Amino acid sequence: MSSPISTNLVPSQHGNTSKENRHLSNFKASFWGDVFLSSPSQMEMDAGTQHEYEELKQEVRRILVANMDKSSQKLHIIDAVQRLGVAYHFEKEIEEALQIIYHHHCNHIEIHGDDLYTTAVRFRLLREHGFDVHCATFNKFKDENGNFKESLIGDVKGMLELYEATDFQLHGENILEEVLSFTTFHLKLAETTVDYPLYTQIANALKRPLRKSLPRLIARSYISIYEGYGTQDENLMKFAKLDFKILQHLHKKEINKIIRWDTNCIDQLPNYIKLWYSEILNVYKDMEDSISKEGKSYRVQVAIEAVYMIFTFFS
Repeated sequence: MSSPISTNLVPSQHGNTSKENRHLSNFKASFWGDVFLSSPSQMEMDAGTQHEYEELKQEVRRILVANMDKSSQKLHIIDAVQRLGVAYHFEKEIEEALQIIYHHHCNHIEIHGDDLYTTAVRFRLLREHGFDVHCATFNKFKDENGNFKESLIGDVKGMLELYEATDFQLHGENILEEVLSFTTFHLKLAETTVDYPLYTQIANALKRPLRKSLPRLIARSYISIYEGYGTQDENLMKFAKLDFKILQHLHKKEINKIIRWDTNCIDQLPNYIKLWYSEILNVYKDMEDSISKEGKSYRVQVAIEAVYMIFTFFS
């Protein structure tokens, strides 16, 4: 017996055909441009771009080695260079600058008058680069009762840097445990009240602090954040964007070679992935030989595409 089917389930073709008034959002143009829409052949760096890239690199290097009135200015530049993902170009300059800053720290130069933001950035950068700095430097932000001063709550950027500094605590440094509890509580409250880009920076930090993230992920996010604050150094901003696009292009070329399953490109891979790549090729070759007898060799391509997705995630 057939059962009746309601005609209400079928959309009417004679309904209201008048045009809807749709709201059009004027989204801000992405600074990435059309780099992700370009083919590899279109993304090769021409002589003019290469020249600009080298000029910008030298300009950033000049900033890092320049004498500044306060070491706090140099700290902020180093922090920006690292977050923007271009520090690997200037390891020597950064190390030398931090040596000078550490000397000032040991001799209490520009220390007592430094604000929360500068104190926290200096502590984090020096510890990150292996310098011996003591967490007692944060005691000056406590009141006579041993609690962190209420005035710190209004310095959201300073608290954010203080929070990031706690990831470099050593065993037994109880004050940094207190810092972590204090800053986490107040940053979660501040996240709902501050504007972009600070709220994005807070959300990123609470989800994955700098030390627990990856340089490329940090750079991708911080380029937008740095620009959102109002770029302090236009040349550094331009260099970071160009460097990111160039590395993105390099990664695409590497991935293109991977998906060709070409053993000739093994020598061009990072050392940590060479053995994995070689072994995975052997596994899929054996698999293809085995299931081709059953007429199911197409399944190998499905597996290859899955591995490709994994590789693109970690590259």
